[in-house]
Amino acid sequence: MIRFNNDYNHGAHPQILKALAETNDQSYCGYGLDSLCQKASEEIKKYLDCPTAAIHYLVGGTQTNYTVIAAALRPYQSVISAESGHIHAHETGAVENTGHKIHTLPGKDGKITAAQIEAVAADYAESTIPEHITQPKMVYISFPTEYGTLYSLNELEAISSVCRKYDLYLFVDGARMGYGLGSVKNDVSLSDLARLTDAFYLGGTKCGTLFGEALVILNPKLQPDFRSCIKQNGAMLAKGWLLGLQFYTMFRDGLYFKITRKADEYAMRIKEAFAEKGIPAYIESFTNQQFVVVTNRQKEQLAENFIFEFEGKIDEDHSCIRFCTSWSTTEEEVRALTEEIRRL
Repeated sequence: MIRFNNDYNHGAHPQILKALAETNDQSYCGYGLDSLCQKASEEIKKYLDCPTAAIHYLVGGTQTNYTVIAAALRPYQSVISAESGHIHAHETGAVENTGHKIHTLPGKDGKITAAQIEAVAADYAESTIPEHITQPKMVYISFPTEYGTLYSLNELEAISSVCRKYDLYLFVDGARMGYGLGSVKNDVSLSDLARLTDAFYLGGTKCGTLFGEALVILNPKLQPDFRSCIKQNGAMLAKGWLLGLQFYTMFRDGLYFKITRKADEYAMRIKEAFAEKGIPAYIESFTNQQFVVVTNRQKEQLAENFIFEFEGKIDEDHSCIRFCTSWSTTEEEVRALTEEIRRL
């Protein structure tokens, strides 16, 4: 069986395994204060055009999301998210467990707009009973979204402008950041994100590392004592150099961008194969996640040799399924899938 159900079903890129083996007999200080984390941060900052950025390394995406939100918000403040946002739909109430309400908005293709955000912020600003409702203080978006779609630079600039008008933090979940940056439809750079957001992270778990996310904090208000927040939330890895080494390996020569761009290219071949067969896309994605609407017979035929994600029934005869490429996807796997699609 060939897996296309997610982008974290293999261990790590061989260069990371090689680096881990080469440094295994060396010793480092703990908790992310080591030379490897420092070197990784120096490499990442080359892409940011923001020397004052603070970079921290955490193990996973959910851990990063709730730690940032818990650190940034007062107990009576809430975070705005698309209803399909990962913090709302896939994290078992982790944010609510920190004591914060998620104010969800209906998204289009997984995205929310500056106008929607402004409406929420304005409602609170004009409220005559602000002490009776939560205060929106952060906007959470993903790049790419849960549906593999992308915010354009214009959309991000508009959202950032609204956030600054109403003193809202803008936080970008980048669990699949590499696949967003590598898309042929992307016009956003890391320096744009550093300019427009208060914090974002570079996903490693889904983009070639064994585990780990590199959190970039731009807003000076969020930087003080953040390590204390990491520790208090159980998110500080004692062997922090294992994270630093992985991100140093990924960013010192652009490996992060190379392997995620290749995954996007493979996804576009899968997208094209479905289109040529007349199988409609559930949503138009130009990143590594492809959502299609298939008949029950087509789903069963594909399931004979491939593992994919079942997203839900469309009607009695059709379902939405997801195929996800990754840094570890091979030419042979893509060829096998596209040939099977043509036989449907």
